Amino acid sequence: MAFDLKQSLRLSQQLVMTPQLQQAIKLLQLNRQELSELVTQELVENPVLEETADGPEDGGEAEPQQTADGESAPEAHQDPEGEQRRDEEAFNQPQTQEEKLVSGKDDFNWDSYIEDFNATSSTAPSMREVNDELPSFENVLTKTNSLEDHIEWQLSMAGLTDQERMLAELIIGNLSEDGYFTASLPDLAAETKMELEDAEEVLKIIHHFDPLGVGSRDLRECLLIQARLMNPRQPLLERILEDHLPNLERRNYAAVAKALDAPMEKVQEAVRLIMELEPKPGRAFQGSGDNQYISPDIYVYKVGDEYQIVLNEDGLPKLRISPYYRNILQSARSGTATAGSKETREYVQEKLRSAMWLIRSIHNRQKTIYRVTEAIVNRQRDFFEKGVQQLKPMILKDVANDIGMHESTISRVTTNKYVHTPVGIFELKYFFNSSIGSTDGSSALASEAVKDKIRQLVAKEDPKNPLSDQKIVELLKNDHIDIARRTVAKYRDMLNILPSSRRKQIL
Repeated sequence: MAFDLKQSLRLSQQLVMTPQLQQAIKLLQLNRQELSELVTQELVENPVLEETADGPEDGGEAEPQQTADGESAPEAHQDPEGEQRRDEEAFNQPQTQEEKLVSGKDDFNWDSYIEDFNATSSTAPSMREVNDELPSFENVLTKTNSLEDHIEWQLSMAGLTDQERMLAELIIGNLSEDGYFTASLPDLAAETKMELEDAEEVLKIIHHFDPLGVGSRDLRECLLIQARLMNPRQPLLERILEDHLPNLERRNYAAVAKALDAPMEKVQEAVRLIMELEPKPGRAFQGSGDNQYISPDIYVYKVGDEYQIVLNEDGLPKLRISPYYRNILQSARSGTATAGSKETREYVQEKLRSAMWLIRSIHNRQKTIYRVTEAIVNRQRDFFEKGVQQLKPMILKDVANDIGMHESTISRVTTNKYVHTPVGIFELKYFFNSSIGSTDGSSALASEAVKDKIRQLVAKEDPKNPLSDQKIVELLKNDHIDIARRTVAKYRDMLNILPSSRRKQIL
């Protein structure tokens, strides 16, 4: 087969993901803490960047625009009329300053360029007033003991030998969040060169630590440890736990009574006592480690009949170009620098380009978050007025069309971002819901509103006769909500609500 070498012309378009564009997209996805860490890292790595307090030394900070209510409006709301706001164009269109920076022409006005960036903050004006709704410093700084710390403290007073203590520490290190022992005791006994019978005794000692039943290997063992220490002892209760736990889980009390040849009243009394036992010994210590406090990215305040949106920028470093490196560039341009001026200028140009892009990317990030929140507030005003029952169906495309951006950008902006509202703190993703149709032709409801209705119905049900999924469907149809039974079951699982057979309480 013969091969021919030919030349041809082809016109095509393709998206080139430059490192700067990748950085800009990445910034959209970061939450406040991650953004602060990234900016701090850039301050360390890029000498051209420096942090400024309330305003730069050169020229001062531009005064924020005032709203009609006297509050500072974010920079995102100060764009000139007619500015194109499509995010792809904003990130891809080269700036005239950048082009001149790359070309290195001597006619570039370095003074004007740097003054322009130093005249404004890297982000919108910070909300500096004290917010009484934020957690106190005492709550933030207080550290509670973990389950492991609590058990270690008791272990120190147990009087064990060094070998037994080594095994006990291995057992404690293999406790789950619920307080269960998840490793293999024979393996740990072999590791510490102990007999299995002696290892069992050490484990039994831990079982009787507080909380009672910690270190159990399964639910049956955990409940039995607690039951055997009841005063007085309950033989029937212990027999139920030893041999009839599956029937107990299915609430098949009649089968338990028949198998034990015991009156139903006695079985029900034993079940009541079992319900008072703790199936998860480590529950009281869950979340006692490194607490993660939600810091909202946006605050929405109601002022009169209007809602004001304020970006939360407390703790975010404000960036500017260092005057020291501005002087280096001026010396390189005038030819008064040392012999290494060419290399110096190339290095500073590269760092200056990176710093400028970071500052502009942070500006675009803040503006985008502001505009997305503004669109959400406009569409979900009834929610901010009356609560979750008035939440309207909304998808990413709706907000994307409102502000002229792509759906993927809206998805990135709303990921792991939180907004503080008059009705609570919510993730921005919370406001995007699928729609549930109505039976009377009225407007559809958001899925979160339907979940809230299901939660309210279950909370008001008769514990002795809980609502089945089909019954919930019928009750929702009475409220003109058209929903299938399998959808109710799915929402119930998402709300961590047990099926009706497992919610039923004994008489």
